[in-house]
Amino acid sequence: IYKPVVIHVRDSAKRSSGDANSETLSILKEESADRIGGVIHCFSGDRQNAVDALDLGFYISFAGPITYPKNKELREIAMDTIPLDRMLCETDSPYLAPQKIRGKTNEPCHVRDVYEMISMLKSMPLEEFAASVKENGERLFGWGNTGNV
Repeated sequence: IYKPVVIHVRDSAKRSSGDANSETLSILKEESADRIGGVIHCFSGDRQNAVDALDLGFYISFAGPITYPKNKELREIAMDTIPLDRMLCETDSPYLAPQKIRGKTNEPCHVRDVYEMISMLKSMPLEEFAASVKENGERLFGWGNTGNV
């Protein structure tokens, strides 16, 4: 079955002494994940992790943490490293709410905050950015193309 994989990886000082993002990408490469592709869901890695994921043919998806003031590097990665045709947005509900409701339960309706942040970073109108992300999701998951579902 050739379906895109969805990978969610986060480092945790309590659970691991390594670099979970790099370790996961290494495993994906060893297992030839580039043959089917997928998405790094709720991306939290560094620039090299993003490049490695893109080299495997993966999409990068951003969630609420991109709106956090201290996540400057994540915003720079979205702005400078991830091409528009490989980007997705999400909420990771019910967790990782955008900054304006941080600490509260996240809901799908808050994905707009992620779209607004990245469209601003990419210097694009929100509607144009949203249309690009929609096309990316359709391409990755085969939405609207029953031959790929």
